[in-house]
Parts: sequence; C-alpha cells; structure tokens
Amino acid sequence: MPSDLISMARSGTRAARTALEITSNNIANASSEGYVRRSVSLAEVAVGTVSSTPTSINLAGVAVAGIVRNADQFRQGEVRRTGADAARAAAEVQGLENIESAVEQTGVYTSIVDFEAGLQALLSDPTDGPLRAGVLEQGRTLSETLNVAASSLDAVGDGLRFEAGEGVENVNRIATELARVNLRLSRASDASSDQTAQLDQRDMLLQELSQYVDTRTSFAPDTGVVTVTLGGPSGTDLVDGGATRSLAMTTAADGTVSFTLDGTPTAISSGQLAGKSLSLTQAASTRAELDAIAAEIVTTVNAAQAGGVDLDGNPGQPLFSGTGAADMRMIATNGAAVATAPAGAGANSRDVSNLEAMRSALSAADPAGDMDTLLFGISSAVAGRRVTRDALDSIASTARVALQAQAGVDLDQEAVNLVRFQQAFEANARVMQVATDIFDSILAIR
Repeated sequence: MPSDLISMARSGTRAARTALEITSNNIANASSEGYVRRSVSLAEVAVGTVSSTPTSINLAGVAVAGIVRNADQFRQGEVRRTGADAARAAAEVQGLENIESAVEQTGVYTSIVDFEAGLQALLSDPTDGPLRAGVLEQGRTLSETLNVAASSLDAVGDGLRFEAGEGVENVNRIATELARVNLRLSRASDASSDQTAQLDQRDMLLQELSQYVDTRTSFAPDTGVVTVTLGGPSGTDLVDGGATRSLAMTTAADGTVSFTLDGTPTAISSGQLAGKSLSLTQAASTRAELDAIAAEIVTTVNAAQAGGVDLDGNPGQPLFSGTGAADMRMIATNGAAVATAPAGAGANSRDVSNLEAMRSALSAADPAGDMDTLLFGISSAVAGRRVTRDALDSIASTARVALQAQAGVDLDQEAVNLVRFQQAFEANARVMQVATDIFDSILAIR
C-alpha cells in the first residue's frame, strides 16, 4: 500500500507540475500575438478492468493525456471572414478618397465655369483685347487643370497597383510559410507542445492571409494540416499540404487588375486585394469620364470656331488640341484667334453671333454639369463606402472580442489556477510524506 501511495502521489505531483508550467506559460504569453491559451488534459491511469479483476480496486494515479489549445475553429473562421470584409472596405475607401482628392483639388469644375464666364464677358465687347486674352488664359487654365487631374488620377492608379503588387507578394510569402508549417505539423506528435506551437503559427498566418484575400480552409482532423482555397467553393488551392501555387496580378490597358493562380483566373472578393481592385475600377471609370468631358470641350469649341471668323476676319482655327484630359492643350497664341463673328464678316466685326453659337453649343454639351455629376458621384460613393466600412469594422471587432474571450489568456483565471495547482502539488507531496511515515512505522515494528 505505501508503494502504491507513493506511485499515485508521484503521478499527481507530475501532473500538478505540468499544469503549473502550462499556467505559467499562459501568463508569460498573455500579450503574445496569435497565442492561444493552453490547458492540461488529465486522465486516470487504469491498471486493470472490472471484467478481468472484478474484486480489485483500480488505483494507479493520474497521467497527462495531452496539452489542449482552447481554440474554436468556427470563431477563428468568423474572425478571418469578417476581417477580410473589413479589409476590403477599408482599402476601397482609401482608394476612393484618393480619387476624390485627385479630381476635386485640381479645380476642374471651377476652371470650366471660369472659361464659360470669360466667353460670356466677351459678348459685351468682342473687339476688346484684354477680354480676348482673358478667354485664352482661362482656356489654358482649363486645359492645364484637366492635365493635372489626369496626372493625379494616374498617380492614384500607380499607387494602388503598387500596393496590390505588394499584397500579391505577401500572399505568396504567407502561402510558402503555411506550407512549411503544414510539413512540421505532419511530423509533430499529437497534443505535444511542438504541435500546439505550430497550430498557433498556422492560425496566425491564416489570419494574416485573410487581410489580403478571402479564403476557404479545411483542416486534417489528426494533424491540423490546412488546405487553403481561393476563389470560392469551386476555386483553386493556394496551399495543399506542403505544396503551394503562385498568385499573380495582370494589369489591363485601362489600369484595372485581375488575378491568376498558376495561370488559372481567380476571383478575389474580399481582403485588401479586392478593395484595391475595386478602387482601380473606379479610377478607370473616373478617368474615362474625365477624358469624355475634355474631348467634349475640345470638339464643341473647335467646331464653333470653324463656323466663324477671328478678329482679323480670317476663318476660325481650333483653340484646343488633344483627345482627352491628359493631352488637351490651348494651341491659340493670340486673343484675336477667338472666332466671335460669323463666316463672311470683316475684320474687327462686333457681330457676336458665332460667339453666341459657341456658348449655346457649350451650354447644350454642359461640361460643367457633367463635371459636377462626376464629382457628386465620387463623393456619394465615398460616403456610402464609409458607412459600409464602419459597419464591417464593428462586425469584425465583435468577432475578435468573442474569439479573445474564448481563446485568450485571462490573467485572473490563471492566477486562480496557479493557487489551485500549487495546492494540488502540495497535497500530493503530503501524500508521499504519509507513505514515508507508514514505511517508517512498519520498519519500526519488532
């Protein structure tokens, strides 16, 4: 009996010591990113069965069955899913805000209004040199602001594509690291410290990956090896065991981007890459509308010029060149080039019928209204996406809090565990002392 007591107490002290070590490790890693709280799984040691030894008392102590990670795959999946949606919304809002700034801050709308106002002022005295020079200068300002707006949009697009390219590189890096973790997991012992550490690393990499792309994951029940799929249920595996596929980005002529996985087209609907892609689509649409406005002004003004004569009585020549916002230029060098009079009128004519025709054509084309609509559309998109971003941020935050409550380290609870396992250790040590006393008593019998 004393030997049994010592054996059982020794197993108890080992179990309590292991529990104390795990508790201490939890406390030490309370602030470690990606750390999941551990606990010790204990099991009674059985030396016989009721059927084989029905009259025996089965007393053999306790053993550490394994180290348990307090992780919940469903909650972790929700954190990844909601985090990917929030990352997409944040990236899209940032891109749209840059597009809005590129168009608004250049003052295109104001320059269009000023050019039309200059034409209106010229009606009062079509032979006045300063008024004519003012029209040319306002036209030059108009073309230059459109140039700057186009250049700014191009810069926004370049920045978005650069960031998307970095995101693709990070996805491939994370995929490579996940494949390495999978290989280590496949060799790790079940419920060992090494396995739990690798599982923490796996989950942290999956969380990081979800910031860039939306993923579907499946886990091997025995080893924890993960398979990561991009592109929805019928998508392509990015990581499969120790093997990976390479994500690549392709840029179209209009600056929009698409993605492939080892050459297979892949649709990415969440994460930063999706947000960058949506922003680039809006940038391409905005640039196309800006080009249309510039082309409309060039075509309308030059067509009106061709129908009249300039101050010297010569046939009107184009004031602008170019086909879009980037290459629009004021090519007239003298205010006398503005064709205010109708065809056939003499030099210094005060007939403004052709100027009125130009203003009517511009009024019908309404480039200022088109520009106002463009600005309003961008501003409305930004406002709407901000609401969506804030809502998704709130949902993602709730998911993170729920996961932290289940998998995070609660220092108060760990302090309680320290006292509990310390008492268990001391109690088992006391049992060993009692067994020693019994031995001594037996040996003392004469």
